[in-house]
Amino acid sequence: MANYIKEIRELVGHKPLILNASAGIVANDQQEVLLNLRTDTHNWSLPGGYLEYGESFATAMVREYKEDAGLDVKVVKSLGIFDQGFTKYPNGDVTQVISQLYLVQPIGGHTLDEATDETLDLKYFPLDQLPPLLNQQTADMLAAAKTYFDQL
Repeated sequence: MANYIKEIRELVGHKPLILNASAGIVANDQQEVLLNLRTDTHNWSLPGGYLEYGESFATAMVREYKEDAGLDVKVVKSLGIFDQGFTKYPNGDVTQVISQLYLVQPIGGHTLDEATDETLDLKYFPLDQLPPLLNQQTADMLAAAKTYFDQL
């Protein structure tokens, strides 16, 4: 069932929803993380997104990574579930997002070199020099990644 969220929004309008999403952390050799500049909010987030009906967290993350960043990825490790993601989008939609975060490894594809309908830009950032982020949940996920990398 593609476009599950769109179908739900057609029924409930901008009413606050609890949604499930997944995101992935790709880090380069300097432990900088790949972020995407979003077209909807014009701030940065981890590649990832909402689950379609019937998808697992991992399947959705792999699909969304390809859409948002152009990379084929595989799951290396779960870095946790984050359930305090509150976002109000420019179109008026309000969500509380429950997100599964994965450490992932690129296995193919290449980073997008032009804007898409969801991504304006992709860039690696040091975890202590982050740009303006989508929301507190994104900041929390990046803090968890930093803790993970600091323990290596």
